[in-house]
Amino acid sequence: MRTIGVRFTILYAVVFLASGIGLLGLTFLLSSGKVTEVANPSGLDSAQQQIRQLQEQLAEVHTQQARQLLAGSLLALVVMAVVSLLVGRVLARRVLRPLRTITSATRRISADSLDRRLAVTGPADEVKGLADTIDELLERLEVSFAAQRRFVANASHELRTPLTTMRASLDVAVAKPDPATSTVALADRLRVQLDRVDHLLDGFLVLARAQHGALADSAAVDLGELAEGALLELSSEVGAKRLTVTVDVAPGTATRGSPALLARLVGNVVDNAVRHNEAGGWVRISGFAGEEAVLVVESGGPVFDQREVDRLARPFERLGGERIGSSGLGLSIVAAVAAAHGGRLALFARPEGGLRVSVTLP
Repeated sequence: MRTIGVRFTILYAVVFLASGIGLLGLTFLLSSGKVTEVANPSGLDSAQQQIRQLQEQLAEVHTQQARQLLAGSLLALVVMAVVSLLVGRVLARRVLRPLRTITSATRRISADSLDRRLAVTGPADEVKGLADTIDELLERLEVSFAAQRRFVANASHELRTPLTTMRASLDVAVAKPDPATSTVALADRLRVQLDRVDHLLDGFLVLARAQHGALADSAAVDLGELAEGALLELSSEVGAKRLTVTVDVAPGTATRGSPALLARLVGNVVDNAVRHNEAGGWVRISGFAGEEAVLVVESGGPVFDQREVDRLARPFERLGGERIGSSGLGLSIVAAVAAAHGGRLALFARPEGGLRVSVTLP
């Protein structure tokens, strides 16, 4: 695909060549006039014959000069065609330099850096108008994103009150003397649903905080210790499913960031591998540190389609019927926390079955 710079260069060269060819043709036409010859009827004296010979010599000289002029003009046209391509390239780069600057600056702006602006200076021309329009768009997006995050956080907080009230009502109903068996069974079922809603609200809060990008509580965090802590919390489920767990995290696999958010990141990755595993399955946790800290959690299971796996980083996306009981926010929170720390999440469907989750952090 041709870039606009190449198109400008070609256009400049074509216009130059067309002008040169037109000028060359006009020059050739003007120089192609014939020398007027004097008629030489029979009986002319020797003086007139000499004049005729001079005219023939002048005509021959004129023809040679015209040929030399044409050859020289063609050579000059070829040289100037090459020069026009070079000059056109330089001019195209100079003209398009502000656009390249705007493109580069816009690419560096993400959902976590919407407060940045292009702030292009210079005359009020079309390029500055484009940059100002992009800045206005970024301002509207920043306001919209901030309002959305505030709504999620406020709604999650506000819903805590009715949940607490419902829990208290269930406790009061069950605490009465000789409660009906149906009442106790209903209370147990409602508590399970309330726990799910509470977990979902907690996920919303963490997701909103991670996407906001505020990491005021930054500190050094060891990913290996977080993985061990997450396994300890899930030890009962690991035992119930008879999972084989292998941990091989190199010492010093650490990063710097929010301890609470990073603990949630590692906890969600390990929880995903344990809760959505098969009975008698396996989980392998590894990690190493180089220029970046990498934590990899692999688990066995059925074979998944990579296109479905790629969607797991989005909120409320799940794989298979066995995952319907989850909130669907686990890996989306991992992706948001990793992005807030300048890292990234990668999900792979293992050819042998199961998932490979890789988190890379600075």
